[in-house]
Amino acid sequence: MSVSTFRPLAVALIAAWASGSTCVIAQQPAADDHWVDPVDAPAQIMPLATHALLLDIARSSDYYLAVGARGNVLRSKDANAWIQVEVPTRTTFTAVTAIDNQVWAVGHAGVIAHSDDSGEHWHIQRKDPWHPATQSNNAMKDPRQGAPLLDVLFVSTTHGFAVGAYSMALRTNDGGKTWTKMTVNADAAADTDDAASHAVHSADSDHSGVLDESEMTLDQEPNPHLNAIARTGSGALFIVGERGSAFRSRDDGITWKRLKLPYDGSMFGVLGYEADRVLAFGLRGHVFESTDLGDHWTKLETGTELSLMGGVTLPDDGAIIVGANGIVLMRSTANEALKSNVDQPAGIIAAVLPVQNGSLLLAGENGISTFQAH
Repeated sequence: MSVSTFRPLAVALIAAWASGSTCVIAQQPAADDHWVDPVDAPAQIMPLATHALLLDIARSSDYYLAVGARGNVLRSKDANAWIQVEVPTRTTFTAVTAIDNQVWAVGHAGVIAHSDDSGEHWHIQRKDPWHPATQSNNAMKDPRQGAPLLDVLFVSTTHGFAVGAYSMALRTNDGGKTWTKMTVNADAAADTDDAASHAVHSADSDHSGVLDESEMTLDQEPNPHLNAIARTGSGALFIVGERGSAFRSRDDGITWKRLKLPYDGSMFGVLGYEADRVLAFGLRGHVFESTDLGDHWTKLETGTELSLMGGVTLPDDGAIIVGANGIVLMRSTANEALKSNVDQPAGIIAAVLPVQNGSLLLAGENGISTFQAH
């Protein structure tokens, strides 16, 4: 299973390498007693943080927030002037969400950080840095130990979910004070030796990293990365992930059903609308929409093969979807086709949020910027 399939594809990889933060596999220098794991090191206040890699944005009460590499958290009242705030970790944040003044950010090494004042002050609710397995601790062989979290969703100030690599899924009922694991994918709960055997088999295959048609089959991936989670107006939860995998729950995450998307490539984002409408997007410009929570899908034409990394809903089932090479796809209603815009200076765009005067707030490999779509 390749780390390159993490959401949002190239952006997450850049974050891992540029930040020096703990990813799925890492080693602590044995000879340096002064080395501090980035998980436990505070983020550095940097003068060019607004131009560094940012992976998600959110609105909390009167403030805009952006998170990204090296534990960077930026805060703004007008989406123009930004201030980097102090955060007690230097690990990369991949996603952020907010309800009123309550904010949660998730990232590498299983980190979940929380703020109760719209992002001004932060503390760590959860962390799970990778440690090498030992003969006496077989639990360390679980691939989910130390894995990055890739998305976070709160449906109230107390009730939330987080998903990530190797089918990692968590839930909380107390605002994140405690997090418990969910079994979204039954295969992911299998013996970890089976997962290790699968990884060895994949490594031994003679494809030089290129998957053939049989290996792209959904059944070949026992615990796919879970890239994004959304909630629909009916209260259902929907997760998209690696190699066309998708999961839905109609009982608030207690039980899940595995679904098959029409495309075997990874989906990096999902948007939830009223009733049971969901919209998924990802590799090679693929966008699919369902009005019955994944029983049937309609492919939406995008006119691009650029990978799509982030998105946001608009009223009347509208959508904005962003991705590689500065692409910005928009529709005002469900009856409209997706219209393409390009903000080339933005580079790879990971997240988007509408702001005042009809402009868009963008976050990605070149930091934070605004864009006026046509």
